[in-house]
Amino acid sequence: MKLFKAYNLCIASELSLPELIEIEGEPDVIVRFGKVDHANTVQHDGGKNFVGEIPEVCRCLIQGGQEIVINPLPNVDEALLRTVLLGPILCVLLRQRGLLVLHASCISINHKCVAFMGGSGWGKSTLATAFHNQGYDVLTDDVMPMQIAAEQVLVLPAYPQFKVFPEALSSLGHDTKNLSPIYQNASKLSYKFTHGFQQTPLPLQRIYVLDKGSEHLISKMQPQEAFLELIRHTRAISVLTEKEFVASHLRLCGELIKSVSFCRFARKPSLEDLPNLVKLVEDDITRITADNDISNTLKTSSDYSLATKS
Repeated sequence: MKLFKAYNLCIASELSLPELIEIEGEPDVIVRFGKVDHANTVQHDGGKNFVGEIPEVCRCLIQGGQEIVINPLPNVDEALLRTVLLGPILCVLLRQRGLLVLHASCISINHKCVAFMGGSGWGKSTLATAFHNQGYDVLTDDVMPMQIAAEQVLVLPAYPQFKVFPEALSSLGHDTKNLSPIYQNASKLSYKFTHGFQQTPLPLQRIYVLDKGSEHLISKMQPQEAFLELIRHTRAISVLTEKEFVASHLRLCGELIKSVSFCRFARKPSLEDLPNLVKLVEDDITRITADNDISNTLKTSSDYSLATKS
């Protein structure tokens, strides 16, 4: 087994994972090949013991947030098997470990995380790639796990790869001739990068919920709206059905809303406007940073005044 790092975990895997960074250390998670049959299915409880099937790819057993057993179908494309492991299968394991996992891409601005949340094909990866082009570090693409405790939300980095449509990469000035599909006949390309990957967790500042519209517009969301969007875009929400996991998920969503600001980000469908979208987010983050600085200054002045009077 080789050891890899992803989502702040040391993963020992019998399946080669060239997308990940190789490391040394004691494994937090074991990934191995094995038989997954009816005897395993009996153990399935929709929680700490999960047995699932990815049609035409594999069956899997995911136990206690610590072990993944993969039973691949004969002659399955190994790249497809890796994509499934690093996506839906690891999402279940991450949720077993008590994390909230969103369908979101995440970048770093001023050492804080800014996330783009939305469904498949809504431009999460394209936006994150556009920011990476402008020199911003990236934490996640598509799978964003968060550790939520004591009113602090930390995003755990994934691995240095985007899964992007070729026309999006071309619009950003990338030569796609030497890039391969993420798996055989996939519509997206695998774009691996060596620079601009944030390897340590960072606090989350804002989540932009992606939407389509007739103009580019960022607008604040009410907590009730944000809660519904979180339910819609949580990974593995339909498969971990044990009562403890459902209650934990609702609690984590509530805590996230208290700690992080949410905005709806409507955009016209135009790849040519990507630089404008980057600027729009930059200006928005600059504005809330300035507002926070003013608020902190006023609070400090008020505390000093009260201390002087007493």
